[in-house]
Amino acid sequence: MYKKYFKHEKGITGLETAIILIAFVVVAAVFAYTALSAGLFSTQKAQEAVYSGLKEAQSTLELRGGVIATAGTTGDNGTVKQVSFVVANVLGGEAIDFTQPTSGNATGLAATGSTNKVVINYIDKDQTVKNLYWTYTALGSTNGDQLLSANEKFQITVGASTTASGAGNLVDALTTDLSVNKTFTLEVVTPAGAVLQIERTTPAYIDTIMNLR
Repeated sequence: MYKKYFKHEKGITGLETAIILIAFVVVAAVFAYTALSAGLFSTQKAQEAVYSGLKEAQSTLELRGGVIATAGTTGDNGTVKQVSFVVANVLGGEAIDFTQPTSGNATGLAATGSTNKVVINYIDKDQTVKNLYWTYTALGSTNGDQLLSANEKFQITVGASTTASGAGNLVDALTTDLSVNKTFTLEVVTPAGAVLQIERTTPAYIDTIMNLR
């Protein structure tokens, strides 16, 4: 009777069990390696993003103090020929090259082929003018080079003060003069870091020297 019931019953051997167990272990190891690799890759990318963001932040300028305008002509129809402001490094970070542009023959613009790394653009409702001529003056303690380093301040002046320099100023650079009651933006574009945008509005009467608040 027992032989009849169990005649065709088959079992699983220890070798087959071991093969199946090994297959499960291999599959689990592959999945674990894939998950670990993905995690390491994500961590590396996140670290690169953090370092990149920190570098950008450390290469960014900040405005220190007021924005000073100098008149070309004064009065209720006067014009502005120069704009000056002071900048410093955010977070005391990466040095920024402020090699001055070469003058463009009384155009108020940087000459073609000028080697300046920092570019200053002008924008208002009538026009956009790129790569204006500018100069800088180091204020306070500096190391004497053209790099704006940590704890240093540079006064940037857009436009030459006199026609004798041959560089020109905003009156020469702009198609439509910067006159009374006009909102304008100066973009200070550095090789790295965020663009510093300075937006101001001129008053109803142009004085010789004005603090544009």
